[in-house]
Amino acid sequence: MTSDENLAAVVSTTQGDYRVIVGRGVINDIGAEMTAAGLSGRAFLIADVSMFPTAVHRAHEALERGGFVTNVMTMELSERVKNMETVLEIYKWLAGHRAERIDTIVVMGGGVAGDLVGFVAATWLRGVAVVQVPTSLAAMVDASIGGKVAINLPEGKNLVGAFHQPKLVLQDVAHLATLPEREMAGGFAEAIKHGLILDPGLLDTFERQAAELQSLDGDLPVRTIRRSVQIKAEVVSADEFERGDVRLLLNYGHTIGHAIENVSGYGKLLHGEAVAVGMMAAAGIARRLGMIDEELVNRQRNVLQQYNLPVTVSGVTTDELIAATKTDKKSRGGKVKWVLLEGPGKAVTRSDVPEAVVREAVDEVIVPNEQTGT
Repeated sequence: MTSDENLAAVVSTTQGDYRVIVGRGVINDIGAEMTAAGLSGRAFLIADVSMFPTAVHRAHEALERGGFVTNVMTMELSERVKNMETVLEIYKWLAGHRAERIDTIVVMGGGVAGDLVGFVAATWLRGVAVVQVPTSLAAMVDASIGGKVAINLPEGKNLVGAFHQPKLVLQDVAHLATLPEREMAGGFAEAIKHGLILDPGLLDTFERQAAELQSLDGDLPVRTIRRSVQIKAEVVSADEFERGDVRLLLNYGHTIGHAIENVSGYGKLLHGEAVAVGMMAAAGIARRLGMIDEELVNRQRNVLQQYNLPVTVSGVTTDELIAATKTDKKSRGGKVKWVLLEGPGKAVTRSDVPEAVVREAVDEVIVPNEQTGT
């Protein structure tokens, strides 16, 4: 079993507590960790086809070595196919192998993979165990923890879903070495977000040690990912079903970010890139409301740019983005619930933001097509 030095957090939920393991080479211990989590039966490993075959093979071997008879399916798991058609394809595969309630689905890939396959696990036979093996930074620090699983509709992102907590989250930092630069940057957006809303010390680390963190060398990246994971775990444990405002804080930058993805077509910008632009719009709203000063807006812009993240977007209009926010899942009575900064590491929710203020802030992050977003 993986030593506790790799234990980043224990998430407490009504569906049971589960461990989040973060370290290098920990994929080799997945079988032992699953047994320790009380799992048995067969394993159904569903991996994003973009994963290197050696990584999938290593996971398969580790599962078998841990005593789990394992079936493997690799397929495209992207925003483009995060829909019911793909879910049906996986259902048919599971049915063909007569997957039972005692069995476990293991999903290996980025945030989309975890969302989509997690939704399959939540609905197959009214719910079977799922183990999340996130292989992107964004999925590690955000999507793999908390049990939010979903698929997209043409009308909006993640509109059909469930809360289905994993039994284990296993994060092997070695997987990040294969990520394209944009994917890594998108992940840093989610981690930087945690610093902006809840941990000024983490924000300082991202500002001051950008080169070391982006290199992925040494212990600092592992420790920083663990800290980001702890923040997400604490928030989920405190507000599992997003009934209060605590978990809503994690949606900082996501209201406009999701609108950008929806309007521009999923895939033009990565999720983390869209969220980075969304955070700039949210900072613009907070500044106009007198909640923060220009210095913090600039500080946020600078740290995002250090990680090669866009702070503006082109090819969309303010009207389109504002219309898209009205279908946001966090809307209440037709009013958008905005997550806004009050200071470094401090965020609140507001439902009383005038549309004129939103319009000005969104205008500010839209540039002509010929300009860049960074």
